[in-house]
Amino acid sequence: MTVKVKICGVRDADAVRASVEAGAAYLGFVFFAKSPRAVSADEARDLALETPPGLCKVGLFVDPTDAFLDQTLATAPLDMLQLHGRETPERVAKIARRVGLPIMKAVSIGAAQDLPALAAHEATADQILCDARPPSDHPLPGGAGVSFDWRLIAGRRWRRPWMLAGGLTTANVAEAIRLTGATQVDVSSGVESAPGLKSSEKIRAFIDAARNAERPEAPPQGDGHAA
Repeated sequence: MTVKVKICGVRDADAVRASVEAGAAYLGFVFFAKSPRAVSADEARDLALETPPGLCKVGLFVDPTDAFLDQTLATAPLDMLQLHGRETPERVAKIARRVGLPIMKAVSIGAAQDLPALAAHEATADQILCDARPPSDHPLPGGAGVSFDWRLIAGRRWRRPWMLAGGLTTANVAEAIRLTGATQVDVSSGVESAPGLKSSEKIRAFIDAARNAERPEAPPQGDGHAA
């Protein structure tokens, strides 16, 4: 199975073009003003119009209000929402009903005590994004360029499709895939030349590395709860 790659935090046409040409499966647009990767709904609309059919356009939101969701979706043609804040499973379900789009819920992982949230969100989200818990002094909920201990989720049985994120680069993505069995990976800062500025060369190299990575021959096994 070919590993699918999400290039998150896309802000310009060059990054869109490089992602498309390299074979990305998802493009992420950040609607969080504090992020150096933030775009407006109008900017996201213009970039989305440059993507071919079949490439999933994901909007990243952090604890959004209903009004902000409505306003953004009225302009930007998105295929999926990524909720990257402190949204509860109940809030995720409410948003899903409101917008009528698939929901990917990000879960921050730093230690074993963070793992029960995976099962909780699998009950309502369509996909799960396993991200690294950012440092306590980091102003953003993601994009910190740090990894978590991938062994924490190795061997887990998943009830939903899931994606691995957090500090992935061309140098470590193959090892991350080998350890976790991930079939989908997400990268943002790992393909940038500066915060918010994507590198076409790094995008191509990352996607090549992910696609050439060796995954376990059998699906990861586990108890479905402890991981």
